[in-house]
Amino acid sequence: MDSKALLSIENLTISFGSGDRTTRVVENLDFSVAPGECVAVVGESGSGKSVTAFSVLGLTSFNGGQIEAGSINFTRRDGAVVDLARADERTLRSIRGDEIAIVFQEPMTALNPVFTVGEQIAEVLRQHRGCDARTAHKQAVELITRVQINDPARRFGQFPHELSGGMRQRIVIAMALACSPRLLIADEPTTALDVTIQAQVLDLMRDLARQDGMALLFITHDMGVVAEMADRVVVMCKGRKVEEQTVHGVFASPRETYTKTLLAAVPRLGSMAGIVGPLAFGADPGTAQPAPKITGAPLLDVASLSTWFPIHKGVLKRHVGDVKAVDDVSFSIGRGETLALVGESGSGKSTTGRSILRLVEPRAGTVRLEGEDILQLGREAMRVRRRDMQIVFQDPYAALDPRLIAFDQIVEPLVIHGIDKGSALRDRAIELVRRVGLDEDHLDRYPHEFSGGQRQRLCIARALSLSPKLIIADECVSALDVSIQAQVVNLLIELQQELGLSYLFISHDMGVVERISHRVAVMQHGQIVEIGTRAQIFEDPQQAYTRALIAAVPVADPTRRSPYIQKMARTRVLADVF
Repeated sequence: MDSKALLSIENLTISFGSGDRTTRVVENLDFSVAPGECVAVVGESGSGKSVTAFSVLGLTSFNGGQIEAGSINFTRRDGAVVDLARADERTLRSIRGDEIAIVFQEPMTALNPVFTVGEQIAEVLRQHRGCDARTAHKQAVELITRVQINDPARRFGQFPHELSGGMRQRIVIAMALACSPRLLIADEPTTALDVTIQAQVLDLMRDLARQDGMALLFITHDMGVVAEMADRVVVMCKGRKVEEQTVHGVFASPRETYTKTLLAAVPRLGSMAGIVGPLAFGADPGTAQPAPKITGAPLLDVASLSTWFPIHKGVLKRHVGDVKAVDDVSFSIGRGETLALVGESGSGKSTTGRSILRLVEPRAGTVRLEGEDILQLGREAMRVRRRDMQIVFQDPYAALDPRLIAFDQIVEPLVIHGIDKGSALRDRAIELVRRVGLDEDHLDRYPHEFSGGQRQRLCIARALSLSPKLIIADECVSALDVSIQAQVVNLLIELQQELGLSYLFISHDMGVVERISHRVAVMQHGQIVEIGTRAQIFEDPQQAYTRALIAAVPVADPTRRSPYIQKMARTRVLADVF
């Protein structure tokens, strides 16, 4: 063990299963973390990043994993060195949350929905610090203040579902920091957050780590976040370490092909300047195609669309107001065109997409598809019209039925609409999976047998089964690794060029939006505040809100660590805009 290391992992091998079905997910892994250092562990899904992080806390056994070999040496506050790979549960329990804490990817699942967020922070203090109820309450409020949540006394008594995604993640960070841990493990803590909240959370974690001298083990697939946060980078592939360098070394001179592939898949703002249309990753800029000129009516024309949700309070559930999720929104999409809809969480992007499909019923406005107002259609006529409009959701695992094989899920729309039957269904399914880059034998697998990227390809295949004219892609690549994300974006561009599809591409990832869009509409508080061509929005934004969205994107360059974001945070511009 390195005498200066806070955490030292040596020859770590972790497996799942038993007997002939044993699978090694981490093999002969070595790296260390020094006090006050931020080490980022990067790689695609399935590379072993999260399993490695969980093994530090002794959590792999809860999911059926076992440490076959190696050591995980950690230096405690009293100077004693303990091998966490062989420590008993009592020792591990005294370390978890006290000397080593973790921030998980999805704060909603990390928080208990039946307890207030303040009570959950106070529980950590009572458990590890022996605080009485009054002291724990006081310190919990101070921690909520420290993670920059306004009105902390009121927030203490709120439940997780009453807070935004960014606030929930801040609460989880407050819980992790409650006992001033020596090591904080952050497992994809910003993946599900929009760029503005992501920038604030990263800035917060960096400042808190600096103040407390705390070490960070940062698990991520976002190379922009790596450039923002890391001092050193460990690159993992298929359970093995393939490269380890300083963050500047990895970005300036990556040694391994796999690392170069990860970096090449990172969308870089400004890389599309001067290019006329969407461009696949790795493609010749000359292959980009401009949006087709609109002759006659556009494919989709949305005018004055409003969708409000009622607010009910009291025992009698009286109607006391409305949430204007979508408020007087208008735009159009031409045939073969991609309009990106961007904005922070809660801006009304997804509700707009669902309102167009009438998955939620709008309050007012018109939605004309090929000149026909679909908001005036009856139930049966609307069901038929949906053949021309399909949606791809953010979470492919939740969008697929775990009890059905891929074949049944892909052909289900064809069966419902009575388009094909018998052997024709199999032929159509084979055609669809091949079109999205999968094989025929994938048709007989269940969703859990696919990777995240493959599941999203299945969802795209299902959306294509009815030969739609419009696809609404609702955050369809936001939860994917950068390399898989690049593959899905390339697929969408290829399908558009082959089939003339139109997309409403809903996203908070400005790098991907710049890559795939013809035009961009920016939403804030349920309204479109700016709309224009991709070049107009990215090169000459007119609204402060749009400029803030673009400025908040992590830059995949460790020499440019968000000076604008830090300046904005200091001058409270973010608070004013958002």
